Amino acid sequence: MLAAKRSAPAWLTILRPRSLPIEPLPGAGALNRRLWNDALQAIHAFIEEGECRLGIGKPSELALQVLARHPTVSSIYDAMDDFPAFYRGLSRIAMGRRERKVAAQVTRITVSSTALADRFATYHSKLTLALNACAIETLPSPSATTKSSGRPVLGYVGTIGHWFDWPLVFDLAEANPSMCIRLIGPIYELHPRSLPRNIELLPACDHATAMKFMQEFSVGLIPFKHTDLTASVDPIKYYEYRALGLPVLSTSFGEMALRDGQAGVFLMNKHSDLANLVRTAMAYECGIDEMQEFRTANSWEVRFDASGILP
Repeated sequence: MLAAKRSAPAWLTILRPRSLPIEPLPGAGALNRRLWNDALQAIHAFIEEGECRLGIGKPSELALQVLARHPTVSSIYDAMDDFPAFYRGLSRIAMGRRERKVAAQVTRITVSSTALADRFATYHSKLTLALNACAIETLPSPSATTKSSGRPVLGYVGTIGHWFDWPLVFDLAEANPSMCIRLIGPIYELHPRSLPRNIELLPACDHATAMKFMQEFSVGLIPFKHTDLTASVDPIKYYEYRALGLPVLSTSFGEMALRDGQAGVFLMNKHSDLANLVRTAMAYECGIDEMQEFRTANSWEVRFDASGILP
């Protein structure tokens, strides 16, 4: 999905540190240090103004330098992904080392999946599991969500990258030729062969448009491969699908593997009877009360309150 371009609010200051594009290779910090002087001074001035908390969203040499310069400031590392898994070779080793240094220096660590909690178990005294959630304020009311009476649509909204299981989606299309498989989002991993006639590709769109598309789905798809990267993922689209009352047809990766048997969740793999599994998923009915209960339990507000992330 594409985020709408917005100007920064008056209370927010955005710094854009200059740097050579060589991270996470070893030695990147030493080469970029002089380029970061202005940013480091601005951060220091902000901290001097009063109570402050440092939030690290991705391990970096700049983050390590800020932590080292302000060791008494409360800090949190928000591990939203297995960041080393995005890299290979020396870069992967360097990112892993950098992440361990960040984890050791911060006051608290939050993780967004059970697999990440296991990775950082050494830091159990400062570790918090905070799964993803759903922006319920962007959703239509439960009473306004109704299944389409037209041709069944098995739908996916999101980026199509190297983690997307194209072969399984092709099998799904061939096993359900009367149904439309609608894939919406930017494509970075091309499909391996000509598309079956019932697969429809639509470009990236803003969040509001994506919500409208999802309301036309009969089933929400999450067809991800099993990789080091997806092993640590708790997909936000799961929460969006279920908050709209949709059954979810997913591969057994990351946090989704732990949802086997939950209401509205149907797991698939290359050995599944995909025609029968789709029929079972489509027979699932989510009532308004169940939908509202899911939204209430999985809002960002509830998630932050339960985790104690915010002061």
